[in-house]
Amino acid sequence: MAEQTLARFRRKLLWGFIFLLCSCSTTQRIENRSGNDVYKALGVDKDRDDNVALYKQAASWLHVRHMDGGTSRNGTDCSFLVFNLYKTVYHKTIERNSAGMLSKSCEIISRNKLREGDLVFFATNAASKLYVTHVGIYLKGTKFLHSSTSKGVMVSDLDEAYYRRTWVCGGRVK
Repeated sequence: MAEQTLARFRRKLLWGFIFLLCSCSTTQRIENRSGNDVYKALGVDKDRDDNVALYKQAASWLHVRHMDGGTSRNGTDCSFLVFNLYKTVYHKTIERNSAGMLSKSCEIISRNKLREGDLVFFATNAASKLYVTHVGIYLKGTKFLHSSTSKGVMVSDLDEAYYRRTWVCGGRVK
């Protein structure tokens, strides 16, 4: 009888341990992964001169859902994502909304002058190409991180037709 109870206990303990291992592996935060996993998740190649802190922070926000006015990993808008990355990675406080970032926190730059960490601005409101309504943070090549209203935090390509059409300018934080 005692042997059966002990065997049952061991079996339950084993299943509990297996469950714990499986659940922990699926919730592992990406910023704790190796550098290669971070770059793979972002869809960019690793370079020797990269600001690794930027890429780790960027990857840690991937797939967070979009929420207008959102200010956490439970939901974020594009400007809070950029605001938070700048505060965390560069220790700089910038404006909280995309129009304010462009007018008060940045020097306007052209697309061909973009460097890692620069901001990219878009006018996604069809009514006005003059008013900035969306912001992202430039990574490298043609890739940038932003919070999409339909897909949450993701990496997109500046060469996609939508982003070419809505492009306003780049911004280098002062």
